[in-house]
Amino acid sequence: MSDLLQVENLQKSFGGLTAVADLSFSVPSGSVTGLMGPNGAGKTTVINLVSGLLRPNRGHVVLNGERIEALPPQHIAARGIARTYQNVRLFSGMTVLEQVMAGCFLRRDTSLFASFLGLPAANAARRAVARHALELLEQVGMAGRGDDLAEALSYGEQRRIEIARALGTQPRLLLLDEPTAGMNAQESDGIGRLVHSLRDGGMTVLMVEHNVRLVMDFCDRVTVMNFGRALTHGTARDCMAHPEVQEAYFGRRDDAERIRALR
Repeated sequence: MSDLLQVENLQKSFGGLTAVADLSFSVPSGSVTGLMGPNGAGKTTVINLVSGLLRPNRGHVVLNGERIEALPPQHIAARGIARTYQNVRLFSGMTVLEQVMAGCFLRRDTSLFASFLGLPAANAARRAVARHALELLEQVGMAGRGDDLAEALSYGEQRRIEIARALGTQPRLLLLDEPTAGMNAQESDGIGRLVHSLRDGGMTVLMVEHNVRLVMDFCDRVTVMNFGRALTHGTARDCMAHPEVQEAYFGRRDDAERIRALR
C-alpha cells in the first residue's frame, strides 16, 4: 500500500513555543490513520499545516508525491484535501442541502459570471450540484433532511453535515479534527462506521481523536504525539501498549502501570 500523504520533519513554532517539533509520519492510501495525543500535543496544528491554514517553519508536506506546504489552502483543497474542524462550522441561516452544496461548488464547471447572469449552463450545473449534494446526504445518513435548517439539527447530525460538505470537494484525503468530540458512545460508533464506509469506498482519512476506544475499533494505524513530537507509530493496540504513550495519557509511569493492571 503506497502512502498518499507524507509529513517529513515538520516544525511549527509560535514565538518561543514549539507546537510541532521534527514530526514525521505517513498516511497510506485507502486507510484510516489516527493522530492521537493528550491535550496540547500539537495534533490540530498538524491538521492546520497539512490543510494550509498554517505554514511550517521547516519540513515538508507531500501529497501523492507533490510538496504542498507552501500552497494556499484553496490550492491544497483543489489538489484533493478536505477537512472538518474541532468546533462545528456551519453557515447560519442555510439549509442542510445548501450547506453541502457550498462544498460541491469547488468543482463547478461554470464561471461565477455565468452563474450571476443565470445562463442555462449555470442553471444546469446548479441542478447537478444539488443532485450530488443529495447523494452525499444519503451517504452520511442524512437522507430526507435537505430542507431542514442546519442549526436546528442535533450536534451529531451537524457533524455529519460537515463531513458531507467536505466530501463535496471530492477529496482524496479527508482530515477529521476530533469528529466525535461531545458525542455519546452510540453517536461516536456511528461516526466510526461512517468513516469505515468512506474508507471502503476508496477514501483516505486522517483523524485526530481523543476517544481511545474509537481509535482502537476504527483506525487501521496510529501515530501518537506528545509535546509536538511523535512517540510511536503502529496499530492502535501496539501504540496504547507503549510505556511512553501510557505515561503521556495517564500521568506518571507507575500510575500508567497501575491503570494497565486494572484494565
